[in-house]
Amino acid sequence: MEPSAVWSLVTGLLGLGPVALVLAVIALRRIASRHTRGRGLAIAGAVLGVLGTVALAVGVTVAVLTALATRPLPLDVPAARDARAQQLVTGNCLAALPADGPVGTVRVVPCAEPHEAQVVSEFSFAANAVWPGQQAADARVARACVLEDAEVVAGVRTVTWSPTERSWADGDRVGLCLAVVDGGGVTGSFLDGSADLP
Repeated sequence: MEPSAVWSLVTGLLGLGPVALVLAVIALRRIASRHTRGRGLAIAGAVLGVLGTVALAVGVTVAVLTALATRPLPLDVPAARDARAQQLVTGNCLAALPADGPVGTVRVVPCAEPHEAQVVSEFSFAANAVWPGQQAADARVARACVLEDAEVVAGVRTVTWSPTERSWADGDRVGLCLAVVDGGGVTGSFLDGSADLP
């Protein structure tokens, strides 16, 4: 019995796909040249190796795509792009404010371009905090969302986005405060005082 055939099957059963595949190839070559037994085990190890390798490749691809989709944006993006709400950071400008309700994807633009809203602050819940309920989460984020008197007089209003129960379960612990000018047309940033209202 070819030992590498046995080990290819064992490593395949343990989920070590690439190792099982390599050992199966070695086993099949040795069996062919030495005329030993174990061809069935080597083939089974090869099948498990292929399946394990494919599963590993899919898992790595999903992990990389998820990491890219949740990576925070720069403070001011160089060009317009779509992004997930969880990627937004203080300073990001939004072309338009999405409709009320859960927010998925938004259009982020450079703040020098006309926009309707800007993330002006963030509130971070403790990483080990227990879900407080939607009303309490909304209220906590809203308390951290304050505009200057001159901005309020100029017609700027605030909108707060807080984690939902579902996003909280996925690890979302950040609430956002947005300064909004209905109808858009704002250029510049509220953060450095360069915002020019229409």
